[in-house]
Formats: sequence, C-alpha cells, structure tokens
Amino acid sequence: MWKRDEAVKPTPAASGPTPAPAPAVGQPPAAAAELRTSNYATEPPRGIERSAVNIGKSVVIKGELNGSEDLTIEGQVEGKIELRQNVLTIGPNGRIKAQVFAKSVVVLGEVTGNVTASEKVDIRDNGSVDGDIAAPRVAIAEGAHFRGSIDMQKAGGKAAEPKAAEPKPAEAKPAAAQPAAVTAAR
Repeated sequence: MWKRDEAVKPTPAASGPTPAPAPAVGQPPAAAAELRTSNYATEPPRGIERSAVNIGKSVVIKGELNGSEDLTIEGQVEGKIELRQNVLTIGPNGRIKAQVFAKSVVVLGEVTGNVTASEKVDIRDNGSVDGDIAAPRVAIAEGAHFRGSIDMQKAGGKAAEPKAAEPKPAEAKPAAAQPAAVTAAR
C-alpha cells in the first residue's frame, strides 16, 4: 500500500537508479511510457538488466578477452576476443589485432585478423577489416575497407557452395582462371 510519507522522503543519489517521474493525472498512456523510458540510454528500466561493457579509448589489452556480455571497444586489443553468444562492436577509435569470435560483429574502427560470427558481420562506412570473415550474413557499407576472403556459411555450419561445384582432382584448371581468382580475393 502506498504511504504519503514514503513518497515525500528524498532518496540519496548514490542509493541506485533514479525512479522515473509519475505521469500526471489525465496524461495519455503513450506519454507515460515515454517518461518511463526517457532515461534508458543512461540506465535500464527496472527488471531489465543491462549487459553491455565499454572499453575506452585509452585502454590497451594484450592477451585473451572472453565474456558473456555485449562489448564495445574504443581502445586497442591484441590477441584473441571470444564473445560467442554476444555482440561485439568495434567503435570508430577501436584498433583490433586479434582473432575475433562473436555472435555478431559491428566494425566502425579497424580490425586486423580473422573474424568469425555465428549471425552477422557488419562493416560500416569508415570500418576496416584486413582478414578473413566467416559468417552467414555479411554487410559491407560503401566507403568501408575490406581485404581478405568471405565464407558465408549456412545456419548448419556447412559451406554455402555444394561439394559438386568443386573441380575433380583429375580435371585440369585453365591457366587463365588462376589469376582471376587471385584478383577477386584481394
């Protein structure tokens, strides 16, 4: 039961998240919902756990990085990154020299190394990837940089190309086809 004395008491700032203001009487439900979610960028609504971590511009990590939360990297990481069930975002200032394994990878900065994602790799406008990508979905924006190969696997983990499409060992490839394959991989 609500008591007037409890509503009047000020809460200390360090005690936790600030409650959303109560909607005014007669206010439409949409406006009330907007008030409740207006601070979502800084703190999640009650009952929703925020599971995102940021690595700042001045942070340098050398070694293996594992986790079970979404991660945004603005600093430098060298080694190996494993977030197999989460989203990895390489911010515009992020510089990665590592093998990357994640559910989804968004690249706004620079990645040097192979990237493996179970769902999607998205290289945005000024993003850069030098390495091979293995993911069922790959998006490369205009203005992005990519050098390597792409293996777009099916959901079952098998290669997208059927085995029948591979040349048989007895067949000889024409000499002109080899330079074209090298040019396409660049």
